[in-house]
Amino acid sequence: MNAATETDRALVDRVAKGDRAAVRLLFMRHHARIYRFVARQTGSEMMADDIANEVFLELWKQAPSFEGRSEVSTWLLGIARFKALSMLRKKKEDWIDDDDAAQVPDGADTPEVVTMKEDKAAALRRFVDALPEEHRTVIDLAYYHGQSVTEIGEVLEIPVATVKTRMFYARKKLGEALKAAGYDRGWP
Repeated sequence: MNAATETDRALVDRVAKGDRAAVRLLFMRHHARIYRFVARQTGSEMMADDIANEVFLELWKQAPSFEGRSEVSTWLLGIARFKALSMLRKKKEDWIDDDDAAQVPDGADTPEVVTMKEDKAAALRRFVDALPEEHRTVIDLAYYHGQSVTEIGEVLEIPVATVKTRMFYARKKLGEALKAAGYDRGWP
């Protein structure tokens, strides 16, 4: 079997035996997806880059304990989510005082101008960003990372029924936001 057709699980088995080339192959296959996921979760490209690299260090350490109960991509996204949440908890917010904030000019467009400037996909992305974290994460994993409901449950460590409930409410809120913005056709 050549490297292009070797399964992720087989590569994890090789990593567990100390094969660095297998880590490189998994990195090439999954780094971009993990990076994008973490960037969406943290809002920081620099943090996403650090965490995505840490995920593969963790892969190196945890490969012997991988039990194969989920897809490798789901396992790696779960590690990434845990690391992102941990880093966000540790991160201290830089607060700006009220006087400094008052000096910053408000260059924001009115909601009507913003809506006119954006196409439907951009508006939808904005509405997704405005969702509560638990709903945004479910939508992000399903629609931007192609994860199934079962895989989302594994990544978030929640029951499938909870994933479905969060998905329902997230879609409902997105539909209402799209309609309020003048997009009457619903989902694309």
